[in-house]
Amino acid sequence: MAESSHALSFPITQTQEHRLLFTRGVFAPDNLTLASVLTPREPGENVRALVFWDGGLETAFPGFGARIVAWFAARGDTVKLAAEPVALAGGEQVKNDFSQLERIWTAINDSGLCRHSYVIAVGGGAVLDLVGFAAATAHRGIPLVRLPTTSLSQGDGGVGVKNGINFFGKKNWLGSFGVPHAIVNDLSLLHGLPVRERRVGLIEAVKVALIRDAKFFEFIEARVDALAKFEPEPFEAVIRESARQHMEHIATAGDPFERGSARPLDFGHWAAHKLEQLTEFRVSHGEAVAVGMAIDLIYARRTGLLPEAEAERILGVIQRLGFELFAPVKQIRGPSGRQDMLDGLEEFREHLGGRLTIPMIRAPGVRLDIHEMDGPTVKAAFDELRERYG
Repeated sequence: MAESSHALSFPITQTQEHRLLFTRGVFAPDNLTLASVLTPREPGENVRALVFWDGGLETAFPGFGARIVAWFAARGDTVKLAAEPVALAGGEQVKNDFSQLERIWTAINDSGLCRHSYVIAVGGGAVLDLVGFAAATAHRGIPLVRLPTTSLSQGDGGVGVKNGINFFGKKNWLGSFGVPHAIVNDLSLLHGLPVRERRVGLIEAVKVALIRDAKFFEFIEARVDALAKFEPEPFEAVIRESARQHMEHIATAGDPFERGSARPLDFGHWAAHKLEQLTEFRVSHGEAVAVGMAIDLIYARRTGLLPEAEAERILGVIQRLGFELFAPVKQIRGPSGRQDMLDGLEEFREHLGGRLTIPMIRAPGVRLDIHEMDGPTVKAAFDELRERYG
């Protein structure tokens, strides 16, 4: 007699804390913010850490690398560097080079890090992604502390739970989900960045405001000229609130690791990811998101989802912040760039799994998901973008 099937099932629950600390001068001799999170896992343990940092910070902040070493040297009784800090190239291109991932793994292995050690990533979104993925896969996961250094990473990418590198010519095809041990935003770094890197964080703030919070969008709109000039008080306020909004959504919306199809935080991103690839990442993520949002805003207006007055209002804010809404597309090489941009829809669906889900808005703070986009209307939106801003 055949035995009937039998199944066992046990729930696994784990509570994780998503922590973000704000400070200034994180590697100043008397700043203890980072020390407060580099705590031993077991009583009496020596804490060991390895720092990977964007070497380009040395240009913007001379002596930055030496300050990292000096900060740890002053705390040798509580936390030690497992090896000299490792400088990496910044920018999205570093995520295309698998040898850089292997270099980080080698450094982790050679320094003898374990799951009671810490990996510290200091840099913009690309460095955080690359180092984060290496930390997540070494020993099945070494605790990661992120120190985002750009406006985009402090307000969005660096405060998330994703790590990724590019593979098969696709953005973030390899990656992992994991809540970092802690995130430390050093607000003083924002003001030493090149203008281009300061600006890009503002577009993700606009994005999260549009899909979540009309009052936050109104806050940005009322201060748009000051933000375009990066006046410290409103600029820092917007980056802080953008970070809070992104973290709150991740922690409370019920799908932090994106097992479902909806990705509301990716408004404007299906076209942005493709634009980055087609320009070989000469166009930054934030610049591409501005274009992607413009395409989706025009599409929403053309399909009756978004009133014309609201579409024009939002496009005006994006422009006044200093974003160009067609110029980045001119960096696409080859005559078929427009059609290739449309391929981004299928790649977005493949990346999500399941059915295509694109976030749209009816008004600032009023989001909806759509599950198909009309190809001719997308092309018409793209053509209008070129005619208006090309």
